[in-house]
Amino acid sequence: MKIDRHGKAKILTQSEIQLLFSEGLQTERDRAIFGICLYTACRIRECCSLRTTDVYERKGIIYPEVTFRKGDTKGKLATRAIPVIEELRILLLDYYPSPRSWFLFPGLDGTGHIHQDSAARVLRKACQRVGIRGVSTHSFRRTALTQMSNEGIPLRIIQEVSGHRNLSQLQKYLEVKPEQVRGAVSALSMLSTVGKRMLHDTPSPPPDFTHQNTQTQPESEKPLF
Repeated sequence: MKIDRHGKAKILTQSEIQLLFSEGLQTERDRAIFGICLYTACRIRECCSLRTTDVYERKGIIYPEVTFRKGDTKGKLATRAIPVIEELRILLLDYYPSPRSWFLFPGLDGTGHIHQDSAARVLRKACQRVGIRGVSTHSFRRTALTQMSNEGIPLRIIQEVSGHRNLSQLQKYLEVKPEQVRGAVSALSMLSTVGKRMLHDTPSPPPDFTHQNTQTQPESEKPLF
């Protein structure tokens, strides 16, 4: 858990996500910012630098995909287009910059976009409001990628969503729970070191001592009376 900017960002639970979005984040803009971070697994800088045309058509119609431009991604590796699922679409329907601006989340001066540090301050206040500790702007990305992994999505596909350069970088984001480790180890019980005992369907009958063979006495040895 991240405390005072040290350690890994917290993985959010379902109840914490609902609490943050219902009571912690106070404005439609703030819910849209962190909804994009959660439902596209993007970095906070990528979210803050979105253009309005990366998300909306004219008149506030939402595109089927959010486009993260190559020049705004970490390492400037490639442009990513992430599908908009229904949960994100609802948040985007509630938010639309008015008046329409060049950047989706304009800064205070109206000429640039919101700075990622400003978004981090908004999140810290929201978490304090609802009593959740260890959360940073990176928590939404870690939570999304870990959820995909837990659902069995292949890492190569998750990498397409996250935009990581390689799989080793991606794996650092994923949280492994103790019960997952126990489940993995319990699978080894199939590798038994002792062969199964062979049980006969019909056990052999016990020896019969009531019918023993006796020798016939010769005529000369038989009693006379």
